Amino acid sequence: MQQQIKSQAKKIEFKFNVNLRRALIWILILFLFLPGLIKFILGSTGVVKELPLSTAIAEIKSGKVEEVQIRGQELILLYPKDSSGNQILGMSRKEEGASFMDQLQKAGVDESKVKVEVVSQDFVNGLWNVMSLVLPIIGFGVLMFYLMRRQGGAGDVFGIGKSKAKLFAKGKQNIKFSDVAGVDEAKKELEEVVDFLKNPKKYRDLGARTPKGVLLTGPAGVGKTLLARAVAGEAGVPFFSMAGSEFMEMLVGVGASRVRDLFDTAKRASPSIIFIDEVDAIGRTRGGSGGFGGHDEREQTLNQILVEMDGFTQSDNVIVLAATNRPDVLDSALVRPGRFDRRVTLDLPDIAGRKAILEIHKKGKPFIKELNWNKVAERTVGFSGADIENMLNEAAILAARDNQKEIEMKDIEEAAMKVKMGPEKKRLQSKLEQKMTAYHEAGHAVVGHLLMGTDPIHRISIVSRGMALGFTMSRPKTDKYQQTRSELKDEIAMMLGGRAAEKVVFNELTAGASSDIERATILARRMVVDFGMSDLGPVSLNQTVDTNAWGYSVGDSVRLSEVTQAKVDVEIKRFVDEGYKVAESLVKMNRKILDKLVDRLIKVETIEQEEFEEIVGKTKPSIEEK
Repeated sequence: MQQQIKSQAKKIEFKFNVNLRRALIWILILFLFLPGLIKFILGSTGVVKELPLSTAIAEIKSGKVEEVQIRGQELILLYPKDSSGNQILGMSRKEEGASFMDQLQKAGVDESKVKVEVVSQDFVNGLWNVMSLVLPIIGFGVLMFYLMRRQGGAGDVFGIGKSKAKLFAKGKQNIKFSDVAGVDEAKKELEEVVDFLKNPKKYRDLGARTPKGVLLTGPAGVGKTLLARAVAGEAGVPFFSMAGSEFMEMLVGVGASRVRDLFDTAKRASPSIIFIDEVDAIGRTRGGSGGFGGHDEREQTLNQILVEMDGFTQSDNVIVLAATNRPDVLDSALVRPGRFDRRVTLDLPDIAGRKAILEIHKKGKPFIKELNWNKVAERTVGFSGADIENMLNEAAILAARDNQKEIEMKDIEEAAMKVKMGPEKKRLQSKLEQKMTAYHEAGHAVVGHLLMGTDPIHRISIVSRGMALGFTMSRPKTDKYQQTRSELKDEIAMMLGGRAAEKVVFNELTAGASSDIERATILARRMVVDFGMSDLGPVSLNQTVDTNAWGYSVGDSVRLSEVTQAKVDVEIKRFVDEGYKVAESLVKMNRKILDKLVDRLIKVETIEQEEFEEIVGKTKPSIEEK
């Protein structure tokens, strides 16, 4: 009963505050516009044009004027209203000499034809002068009173330094660990964090210190934010969420103020969780920003976070979760023990993880019963959890567009292509351009199929997607975590298979191979400078120079001499040239298969894996069979 009374009291108080706020806003608006309203009512109305006195008298004598008003030093002419109901007013100011009445009589104005009225302006002018002085002061006072009441005091009157964190109250978090899939190892790590929040005494009795911070790292879309919310949902505690960029403003010191406010609020609500998404926006390594005063706004914000996390006591029972996909740029002081004690890494899901993610996101969508979900999981190698959710949503949209009652495999296939490469584009190509595109893609496919170190060909198409006129897609049968030197060399050869086919068939080169050449060169460079796979040996030759905003070198860097750089360039070119020679040789030896594949491509535009393997006459062996 008492809880019901308190709940009703809160509702009444909230309603009263809302009504008071609205009333203050309307009063403020009234005060701001009242002077103009008074002048509009008491003063002249209509469109005013200023006339010389002689012209005004001539207008009156001609009969164009309906009424004449004399208001102190002004002569007002009221013309008849036009068809739209607007009234044009003429105005003349008093000149040296006789009064307006004397001048009108002297000019022979017939008062029987024109109404002449003398209006006293003392009251109007006096009221206007008082209101124009007093009302803006009152309006400004009401505005300041409203802002101070809203912020709870004179300090920080505009709320700039207040935290913008979004609060997810206790009991309002409906996301649990069961709603997160594909990151089982990360969930096990965070289950301990939940237990810390639920049973802190169990750990204190054994002298264990509660972790102050947990850093979630991993590529975009793997579920870092979702997992943080699941921790709050499982623990049943208030959850304060804020993005790193929300701390920053143009005014210096605002970020640090918001950090203080956020941590103070979380401590008052403890046990609680603070979640900072994209923490690299404020947690980058200090010393490289080039601020004139030694500390810029971002560094002040980071310093305040460090101080607040150090200032936690065991009784605070507040845990900070942070997420980033750039852990390499974070300041070392932020990730040391005592700040972010734990680092939980989330990776792209493996095939088992993708199956679990599919089980979650397929709920509420009608699929055909014979749909092979194992095949869908195999099809989505390299997809993040967000990609899979987006794929199933796009598949549902495609099925609805075709007026289907259930979602089919073809919808999922098209949705997967749309997520990764964009929608289909029907470009008007000449027959020669279409044929060259077909040979280009067939070159990729044949070379990739015949080499042992590449993945099986999944689909070939000459339908444009994105900026590409066509595409050849390969995917591994199982998840791969390592690649050998021979596999990478085969990858380069497959990338250059399209260029080789153009050269062999047409004795011509097209600009369409630019992306293939770029990717092949990048892979060859990584083999040389990062992986140590060239004749230069296992030496890191990745030339990096860390500089600040002003171009000055900071921290450790690797600089190569001109001689060494020349050797690196030679090795990169050697890998690319070797790959091109392999591709060209395979295209020449399998020209009949290439022609057969191109004829089919031009006819149907897209060839799936089964049909492709029927045309080439061979099935690519799996990794275990190699």
